[in-house]
Amino acid sequence: MNPLHILHNDDIYQIKVPLPFPLRWVNSYLIRGSDGWTIVDPGLHTDAAVQLWERVLGELRIGFQDIEQIVLTHHHPDHYGLAGLFQRRSQAPVLMSKIGYEQTRLLWADDQPMTETLLQLFRSHGLPSDQLERMKDHMDEFVPMVTPEPDVSFIALGESLPLGDHHYETLHTPGHASGHVCFYRRDTKDMLCGDHVIPQISPNVSYLPGIDENPLASFLCSLDEISRYEVDMAYPGHREPFADFGKRASDLIRHHETRLQTMRSMVSAEPLTGYEVCLQAFGDRLTLHQLRFALSETLAHLIFLREAALVEQIDHAGLTRYRSIG
Repeated sequence: MNPLHILHNDDIYQIKVPLPFPLRWVNSYLIRGSDGWTIVDPGLHTDAAVQLWERVLGELRIGFQDIEQIVLTHHHPDHYGLAGLFQRRSQAPVLMSKIGYEQTRLLWADDQPMTETLLQLFRSHGLPSDQLERMKDHMDEFVPMVTPEPDVSFIALGESLPLGDHHYETLHTPGHASGHVCFYRRDTKDMLCGDHVIPQISPNVSYLPGIDENPLASFLCSLDEISRYEVDMAYPGHREPFADFGKRASDLIRHHETRLQTMRSMVSAEPLTGYEVCLQAFGDRLTLHQLRFALSETLAHLIFLREAALVEQIDHAGLTRYRSIG
């Protein structure tokens, strides 16, 4: 795999940064400017990613002192993880949304409060105790991959942000991640869309307690809003840049509408826990990493159905189940 692709007359480069997950790589983008380079979403902090970046920067003859800023579409570790290391080496500012930054504190601050909150959530929705023990270790494994953490400046959502020599509109697009930001250049109709809209695969939409109490509703709403933008080329966080942006956003809406109908039918005969619905929807051969996100996505769909009064939530003896109504 060639990790380096020129996208815009030497102004924008796509860098495929390796991941130790089935996704294989995350897209980072290098944007040239008169005062230096902007890096969008540098990737996960692993030895393979650092080696890849050192090779790419060497090929392009870019020194760390040439990096003007590091910009993050959202807080997920495969996008955020290398931001602190790049900042230490370049002294460049790191920019992300305030909402996204607050989640990094919950996930990876010294006491990692979100870990126990998530484990309690999974326990109440039926995840077996042996899986819970392994899940904690799995979540702890991400801490080195986001270390060192950066000092962050906040993106003013809805305002213009210079990336290279051009200004991009900052669009708040919650759902895949609360605080997720897309960047739109109106004169060329280019969209840096992070993980909000991805070709071929559906972005994960997970429920995190205390962040967004109906993340799938947020996702569908922001997909509908962003589908109205005129986009000639979209630059996603995974897979390849693509056209037909509006159609892809509409396809994702239909995908989740179908999944909602499927999950509602699963709980029509008898009440099921989120874990039981997850296994029916996604299968029982998931890795622990896949299970974490499949269960969180299942809960996001069941919460959407509950809020739409299409299923009811039944809490009994420490377990939560869902049953279709109406």
